[in-house]
Amino acid sequence: MPSYENPLADAAEASEALRGLAHATRTWNDPADTYGVIGELAAGIRSLHQILGQLATVHTARRDHVSADDGDRASGAQAAAAAAAGFQQAAALIDQADDQLSAAFAESGRIVWHPSPAPAEQWITVVFLQGEEADRPLRLLGELGHVDAVDYLAQWDYGDETTQAALENGYVYDEPGAGTNDQVVTSGDYALVINPHVGYVSLLRRTEPAPEAEEVETLAPPAMDGSELLASYSSSDAPKRASVQPAKRDRSWFEPAAITAVKQARGLTR
Repeated sequence: MPSYENPLADAAEASEALRGLAHATRTWNDPADTYGVIGELAAGIRSLHQILGQLATVHTARRDHVSADDGDRASGAQAAAAAAAGFQQAAALIDQADDQLSAAFAESGRIVWHPSPAPAEQWITVVFLQGEEADRPLRLLGELGHVDAVDYLAQWDYGDETTQAALENGYVYDEPGAGTNDQVVTSGDYALVINPHVGYVSLLRRTEPAPEAEEVETLAPPAMDGSELLASYSSSDAPKRASVQPAKRDRSWFEPAAITAVKQARGLTR
């Protein structure tokens, strides 16, 4: 909650809120919600204009009581005046942005969003890391949260290439998470699957089935007798369904070139 008194605390909270909004708006369950978000942004951008003006004011009002790093008061006053001018110019640009946003807000208000059937979807594996390779994303998950862990693992996503490779190799699933102790968190179109007991992390991406997707068999969780660990959809022990192998590449579809190079140097690749 804002303090309304502590600029440092409120600035930090505003920054985190905007960061959260940037991630939350990557996908929309109901596009009609955009209207409310635009309205809040319009109010926020006007507050930002006010903040910039107040920053300019304090730099101007206190310029007789400053100095540069070397103690030179004239240089400090000059820097304060230059900063104030910069804040004022930024506020002027915010005014222009406010005008554009207000116009877009009005046009958005004319829209009636009609519901459409939810498209069928499937999940494809982007990357699967285990052991030491999983240490970094697991550390990011613990220290910064799942959004940062997803952003880190998303570097393995090569778009259509990753999708095609997953289809050819059979890494296609009706939903993420099929193993005992699998933990699933989502961020936009990505699902992060963690199994702390086995020590792996996997990133999947939601995608619409291709026209020929009905020919791709989806993998159901294998039946187990309860005395052994249920194999995860992303486990190295999970059954493979692909009969078509992708063209040979210098690196795996599911790992960055840097990791492939390390494996080659250690003689871990064929």
